[in-house]
Amino acid sequence: MSDNVVLRRTKILATLGPASESEEIIDSLVKAGVDVVRLNFSHGSPEEHKQRADRVRAAAKANNRTVGVLVDLQGPKIRTERFADGKVKLKVGAEFCLDAGLGKNDGDKTQVGITYKALPQDVKENDVLVLDDGRIVLRVTSVEGNRIHTTVVVGGKLSDNKGINLKGGGLSAEALTEKDRKDIKVAAEIEADFLAISFPRNAADVKLARTLLRDAGGHGAIVSKVERAEAMENIESIIDASDVIMIARGDLGVEIGDDQLPAVQKRLIKLARRMNRVVITATQMMESMISNPIPTRAEVFDVANAVLDGTDAVMLSAETAAGEYPVETVCAMARICRNAEQQLDAMRSQHRMNQMFERVDEAIAMATMYTANHLNVRAIAALTESGSTALWMSRISSGIPIYSLSTHQRTNRKVSMYRGVTPVDFPVIEENNHAAANQIAIDVLLNEGVVTDGDLVIITKGDLMGTGGGTNAMKIVKVGDMPKLAD
Repeated sequence: MSDNVVLRRTKILATLGPASESEEIIDSLVKAGVDVVRLNFSHGSPEEHKQRADRVRAAAKANNRTVGVLVDLQGPKIRTERFADGKVKLKVGAEFCLDAGLGKNDGDKTQVGITYKALPQDVKENDVLVLDDGRIVLRVTSVEGNRIHTTVVVGGKLSDNKGINLKGGGLSAEALTEKDRKDIKVAAEIEADFLAISFPRNAADVKLARTLLRDAGGHGAIVSKVERAEAMENIESIIDASDVIMIARGDLGVEIGDDQLPAVQKRLIKLARRMNRVVITATQMMESMISNPIPTRAEVFDVANAVLDGTDAVMLSAETAAGEYPVETVCAMARICRNAEQQLDAMRSQHRMNQMFERVDEAIAMATMYTANHLNVRAIAALTESGSTALWMSRISSGIPIYSLSTHQRTNRKVSMYRGVTPVDFPVIEENNHAAANQIAIDVLLNEGVVTDGDLVIITKGDLMGTGGGTNAMKIVKVGDMPKLAD
């Protein structure tokens, strides 16, 4: 790699919202390095989301970049309703009632309505309810019909529409609501590259989402947001049914306890990578930058530790959707990721060293990474139809840039989430013209500035180019030594 090129391997997701939906800001976000944008379907209309997706793709094309689009479904809405005076202050020891039958705007200092009408059936005496991401804690004293009587354990200000979690999990709400089912059709129309489902309890929830998306004509990868205590009990089957998992640390931390989160985050990242799945670390990563131009030191450490743990992507929510410094936040996150990746721990891997491979293309991917890490290879070019070869390569920690070259835009957008992989549009080659394919692959790397004459490059592809799952060859070439490129 040329000395002046330091590629960032960890991908950045940025949520679009009022602060970041204009063409100018979206263009700046793409230039700053955003790899995937998140459309939060808890807010906004289908038409607004379509417009944002169109702007992102136009900006990506204008800047010669590939940027994925992730649709995040709202999921079951378990929240308080509204207060007559906007907010109340709850004192420790006071009695407070959650009432499924109360009017939407009739809350006061003694009671408030709730959106999830089955909550009284899901809780019992001594259960602990956590509101507003842990800021308010209530202990259930009794349940009478639609009314849940509680005592305030942790008090403070409570305002409208705040989330409710049951400590330890156990709520019966289905992961996919009627709104979600309609929004899945919108995601298919948008041609979303990723569909994130909220609060999945088990693999069946994930499979249902995939079926509904495919039935609607969508082809996006399925992202399971790990945010329920029940999900942790079924985590391996959920990961197996998913393409990507998101460690949604807000709700998950409320349900399992904040003190459990660091170990759980490390476990989930390790498990997802071992199972050849992509993993996103999310929630409050740079939250102070909603209103400040620089992050706190704690946030710097948080992002860097996720990178060192091996996360594929780090996600920004309100920081870019509603914050005052959306572009500056992305730039700061990119800088932190890039520097963390220079540590030796981010370049070491024991992935599948003692396991058998079931597929030829996976064996080629693993052989490529082993060779690259033990030879002075500057870059890897993976010619791929589905992106699978690039995914397997990305599970190996390395400082060597991987370029995924595909003729399919859908594949390139999916690859935009893979750690250490840069997707590049590849022209359609005359049938099985391997010499031309090799030459174009090298030209891509030269144009990107990651290699120069004399550098070693590994190229992977299949004998029958254009066939999915057909990668069966690994070739080591020297840049500038073009006669050796012909097969």
